[in-house]
Amino acid sequence: MSGDLAAEVARAFAADGPLAARDAHFAPRALQDELALRIAAALDARETLVAEAGTGVGKTYAYLVPLLLSGRRALVSTATKSLQDQLFLRDLPVLVRTLGLPTRLALLKGRASYLCRWRLRQAQSEAQLPDRFAVRALARVVAWAGATRSGDLAEVEGLDERSPVVPLVTSTRDNCLGTECPEYRNCHVVQARRDAMAADLVVVNHHLFFADLALRDSGVAELLPSVDAAVFDEAHQLVEAGVQFLGTTLATGAALEFGRDLLACGLRGARGLQDWAGLQAGVERGARALRLACAGALREVRGVVKLRWDERADALAAPLAALAEAARAAGAAAQAVAEAAPDFPRLAQRGATLAELARAFVDPAAPGRVRWIDLTPQQARLVESPLDIRDLLGEQRAAAAKSWIFTSATLGDDAELSWFTGATGLEDAAKLVVGSPFDYPAHARLWVPRPFPKPQQAEHPAAVGALAARLAGALGGRTFVLTTTLRVLPEVAEAARAAAPQLTVLVQGSGPRRSLLQRYGDGRGAVLVGSQTFWEGIDMPGDTLQCVVIDKLPFPPPNDPLVEARVRQLRAAGRDPFDAYFVAEAAVALKQGAGRLVRTESDRGLLVLCDPRVAQMGYGRRLLAALPPMTRIETEEQALAWLAELAAAHGS
Repeated sequence: MSGDLAAEVARAFAADGPLAARDAHFAPRALQDELALRIAAALDARETLVAEAGTGVGKTYAYLVPLLLSGRRALVSTATKSLQDQLFLRDLPVLVRTLGLPTRLALLKGRASYLCRWRLRQAQSEAQLPDRFAVRALARVVAWAGATRSGDLAEVEGLDERSPVVPLVTSTRDNCLGTECPEYRNCHVVQARRDAMAADLVVVNHHLFFADLALRDSGVAELLPSVDAAVFDEAHQLVEAGVQFLGTTLATGAALEFGRDLLACGLRGARGLQDWAGLQAGVERGARALRLACAGALREVRGVVKLRWDERADALAAPLAALAEAARAAGAAAQAVAEAAPDFPRLAQRGATLAELARAFVDPAAPGRVRWIDLTPQQARLVESPLDIRDLLGEQRAAAAKSWIFTSATLGDDAELSWFTGATGLEDAAKLVVGSPFDYPAHARLWVPRPFPKPQQAEHPAAVGALAARLAGALGGRTFVLTTTLRVLPEVAEAARAAAPQLTVLVQGSGPRRSLLQRYGDGRGAVLVGSQTFWEGIDMPGDTLQCVVIDKLPFPPPNDPLVEARVRQLRAAGRDPFDAYFVAEAAVALKQGAGRLVRTESDRGLLVLCDPRVAQMGYGRRLLAALPPMTRIETEEQALAWLAELAAAHGS
């Protein structure tokens, strides 16, 4: 590494450096220095680095500071839009000012995040809104639209991204009119891309990164070749995002939207020239029949249910053919009046693409790819996807010499970080594992209750809920119960309420995640029972959360179609799927769940694993070794005594 960048990075993090001068609470951390200097070396050498950094290291500054000081043009990708906003609105501006740099920053999201002024005009005159809440939401968007510069819908106070108004006021790749749009000069998507191309550092998210590389639609494909460094934060979510967006997807919701757009444009621009209502009805019948065929005997769906393709394939051929024909007819009708308005050529293309997609799903899947069905209460998504992102990342790394940095708190449970590097084709990358600076032995306890019902026994969920209630009762709330499946949530919550009626038991699914966390508040008198959405991305420092109860080891579900395909792939390679995949996945997920407990140097708490297999099976040692070095306790009496000590410390 060149001495200049190393020296600048060291100065930035020094006790008398600019970060300390700005923040009186800043103190140098050896682990943060180690990570920052190693990232600086990777930037200098244009190499690929995979770095795991434990909670409390300060990895965000550890990659941002060398990245900014290097002066390299860079792309930073993170897991979610909220983390994007945090980087762009908080962390980066502070660092740019503190370091005195002229760095130009830009934020780039997907189309669905930006207001489309043309569709807003249409929504104001034509939209049929389902309820008064949607009417109010549209009014808020209209009032905000006159003042916004970015067009980012995250600026609209109280607008839920799941609101039915959002698709009405945003564009998709299918319905965007491009340069023919009357509002093209004022287009927020176009402006965001221009800003990104002119910036020194651009913040994107993993979904956008992969969706754009697959579709070449949102600016990343144009941007990536021009940067010298690409950094992926929360990289443990990279494979899942890539598999989701590199695949081919047929969504019944998109088909219904196509039908609605066809009818609206037909009546507005070519009334009487085609049977628009009949064409729309045909597409709608095809989409609804396809969803019913996907659902089969399932009548009630909560969340997302993933179905194996071979369970439904025979029943899908007829509705797919019907949808293909309806989409073909609709597209042909739009093409016949293409001169009437700029919408019609786009609608013709959408119809043809939908028909082609429906026909493609009648044929067998391509070699090396897997198919499945995501079923939600509103729609079905037919997906064909690669099993990993090895090929794509390999192509991108080979395309041009640049630095690739991948970092997260959880990337595996071995020195080679093989859980992550194997699925990404990064076995040849440099690796760094930096532990946490927290004093886990002094501040945290780990308990595996014994005896306890086994996870497969019917009484297990109720036992988890009752135990959680006893622990939360001693602590005065401040407890999360994390389950590996949605199915057991009601039973766990009911048992907790019965055992501790004085506590407020909040359950995932009874409201949006944000509102549940707001109701949980400081944790006093509260227990939150949640599944996957609460295992990561929740930051509750201090005494707000001091007890985390995990119902069972988070092994991947063996009947998941992606899991089955990966098992077949490993067996074909002569590897043991249980050791190489199931235990590795459980170790990473367990680290994520346990990571909710201790968030600062002074935090204290108790982690409970309600799964006797941890103590009984050989793989239990590997899973426990993946966790931070918490002090083990053996009895409920010891657990209650520890929680009583914590409760006394914060006056509960």
